[in-house]
Order: sequence, then structure tokens, then C-alpha cells
Amino acid sequence: MPPIDINCDMGESFGNWTMGQDGEVMPYITSANIAGGFHAGDPHVMCETVELAADHDVGIGVHPGFPDKMGFGRRGIDATPEEVRDYVVYQLGALTAFAKRHGVTVAHVKPHGAMYSMLSESPEHARAVMEGMLEVDEELIYLATDMHIYEVARDVEGLRAVFEGYVDLDYRADRSLIVEKQLEERDPELVADRFVSIATDGVVKAANGEEIDVPADSICIHGDNPNAVEILEAIHDRLEEHGIELAPLSEIV
Repeated sequence: MPPIDINCDMGESFGNWTMGQDGEVMPYITSANIAGGFHAGDPHVMCETVELAADHDVGIGVHPGFPDKMGFGRRGIDATPEEVRDYVVYQLGALTAFAKRHGVTVAHVKPHGAMYSMLSESPEHARAVMEGMLEVDEELIYLATDMHIYEVARDVEGLRAVFEGYVDLDYRADRSLIVEKQLEERDPELVADRFVSIATDGVVKAANGEEIDVPADSICIHGDNPNAVEILEAIHDRLEEHGIELAPLSEIV
């Protein structure tokens, strides 16, 4: 059984506003998706989050979004494929500079919020972003949140991509996610069951009870979930029992 990655969105605090539980969550994950300063984050938070990830040997990726801090990057913006590409390249460049400062490298890209939705719905936008990534660094990995994007990524020559699964959100039978406006506490044992199911068999039960395929090599845990640490502890308690190994994206692709 191949190893699996646990990723988490991080570095989404800015100024006096705090988001998530980065310090508490970081010891339990293998990849951190760090906000690039557009939808969240600021230069100081970006630097601190990179350092925190480096201290825990956690892989680093950029979590780029639209320039929309008021809406946390969840509001759509009418942008051309080239403009979205430039948004991603800009944020990737900023995080790369902080990574270099701390002697590490940026391994992956995982778009956020409304930007992710746009890429899922528009292959032209998705391809522009992916080709922009390759122009910056041919070794970058695209972390694909749904199958639409994953299929585009696999068609982009030279691009490495990983499909991502979720265990602290519910799936519909069509494999789309039921996204809550505000995350609520989840049963850690139920979430851990889902993690084991995806990691060992590539399947999970949808909200209607139907078993669906989720062929994921990385699983996202939301750090802003109120009991994220408890969930991660429950997952880690299952690893040895089921022979599951964890590894960052750079060691999986």
C-alpha cells in the first residue's frame, strides 16, 4: 500500500485576525498549503508559517486565491485565464522567496475558494494556471481538489498532479462536496474511519450511504475545524493498526 499525504490549509491569519490552529495542527500533517497573501495571510504570517513547516519537516505548498480578503477569497472575480495565471505566479513567487530564506522549497500548488471553483468549471483557466506553474518550476505538483481539475492536470504535458480526498466534509453521490458555511465539530472516530477507508481501499460512503470511489493520494483536514487536533489524533491512532504510512507530496508523486 503506497503512503498517503495529509494536507492542511494554513497561514490564513493576517494582522490582528487569527484563523486556524496552525501551531497545534502542524505536527500531525505532512503538507501545508500556505496562503499567498491575497485571500488571507500577510508577509509576516507567510514567513512564520514557512518556518513552522520547516521545523516539522512538513512539505510546503502555496494556497493562492483571488485578491479578496474581505470575502476570504470565496467571491468570484471576472478574470481571464492569463490574469488568473498571473495571480497564482505572483503568490507562488512570494512564498518561494520565504521558503528560500528558510532553506526549503515550495513543492505544490492548491488554489483556494472561488479560484478553485473557476478552475474546476473552466479548463482554459485551469490549463493557464498549470502552464504558469511549469514556467516557474517544472517540479511543482498540482493538488487537485476534484476530478474535473485532475483530468485537465493529467493532460498538461510535464505536470505532476495528485488527487485529493476529504474526510471532515460529506460527499454527495456524484463525488461533489457538501461545503458548510461554517465548519462544525466532527466525530473524530467517524472521520478516522473515512481516512482509513480512502487510504486503504480508495472508497468512502457518501451522505446518502452509497459507496463512492475517491482515489486520493492526499487527504485534506481543515485546520479551522473546532476539533481539528482531536480528529488528527484519532487518525494517527489508526495508522499503525492499518499499515498506513504518511509522506509529503514530493515523496508520493
